[in-house]
Amino acid sequence: MTSGAEARTNVAPLEAGLRKLVRIAGAIAGSPEGQVRAVMSDAIDEVDPVAVEEIILQSYLFAGFPRALNAARTWRAIFGRPAPPEDAEASVGDLGFWRARGEETCAIVYGDHYEKLRRNIRELHPALDEWMIVDGYGKVLSRPGVDLRTRELCVVAACAVSGQQRQLHSHLRGALNAGSSAGEVGAVLDALSDLISRDDLVRYRQLLHKVAVE
Repeated sequence: MTSGAEARTNVAPLEAGLRKLVRIAGAIAGSPEGQVRAVMSDAIDEVDPVAVEEIILQSYLFAGFPRALNAARTWRAIFGRPAPPEDAEASVGDLGFWRARGEETCAIVYGDHYEKLRRNIRELHPALDEWMIVDGYGKVLSRPGVDLRTRELCVVAACAVSGQQRQLHSHLRGALNAGSSAGEVGAVLDALSDLISRDDLVRYRQLLHKVAVE
């Protein structure tokens, strides 16, 4: 029988490209540049380049612009192709469109906790609530090119490697709400075993087990 200290959810293997993608997301958020390069280089033949670029773009939400810029520079060097000349999504000028799209996506991720989340963030600062919905969920996490399930698995990886346990808790649940099984989320954590400490991995597995049985 599994002890409380080792409690974990049974792992469901990830498709190879997805496994490489979540490793890229995790490395961008919390690994040195040399390791980011190594992880990207290892993945180049198994990942969808469009998906990689989308995960790099969303990384600024969870790792900041410096890491996102460094990751984009590294990816350009490895991939060997220039950025697209324009991005239609980035030029949308309808704030109401982004807000409505952000509210819809955020509600999927947070499920029954959505209204509580909005209240809590507004209590921190109303600007943070607006930016979370419009910029985070509307402009970025609702972009086409990568489905929400994949995005949330990559957010889990980013939060895990960067040690953001409070946000990890939320996005473990978010990944489940977006359509992943607990086993798939567990496989994401296992895919990061060389990017995080063993103690963190054990703790994150326990956290997933807690979220999965709630």
